[in-house]
Amino acid sequence: MSKPIRLPHKVMNSSRYILHAIASSWLIYVFYQGITDNLGGDPVQALLDFTGIGALNLLVMSLIISPLAMQTKFAQLIPLRRPLGLYAAVYAFAHFLVFVAFELQFEMKLVLNEIIERPYITVGFLNLIILIVLSITSITVLKKKMGSSWFTLHSLSYVAVILGGLHYLWLVKSAWYEPAIYLSFSAFLLYLRRQKIKKLFK
Repeated sequence: MSKPIRLPHKVMNSSRYILHAIASSWLIYVFYQGITDNLGGDPVQALLDFTGIGALNLLVMSLIISPLAMQTKFAQLIPLRRPLGLYAAVYAFAHFLVFVAFELQFEMKLVLNEIIERPYITVGFLNLIILIVLSITSITVLKKKMGSSWFTLHSLSYVAVILGGLHYLWLVKSAWYEPAIYLSFSAFLLYLRRQKIKKLFK
């Protein structure tokens, strides 16, 4: 039997700091590029693409951590799930904010109509709500207060990744192959968690 992989705590702490630095600075840098008109002919679309795909990538990465840690016997990877999930929510909120600010000019009645009338926006907004709820309940105090119900609630991350893929698929319409890859990979991640998911419905 192979021994569990263990790295010094300093190394793992450094990896978390690096993750925070990359995720936050990259987001700030791209927005700075947009403000200074260095994102090409359609900076709004560039920001929407970057934040939307970034949120989906971070969410998928957060869901990869558990099966990867299990397969490699590298349990020290587990603490990376939280910051990845939090940044998925941050990028998703930035994505929504860009849409509301630049596409709809903060016309809240129009925002509400878009959420209700356009299915891909409905799905995207629902996904954002889920990610925000999961982020808020990731606070240690709330996690302790919620007890076992915390794990049930955070199973919504599986729903979130599917909703993210559907939002992407409905958005691009003709170029379906990229979101199809995300959906297929997300389905594979859910398959790896099939026993855990079954327990939720018992």
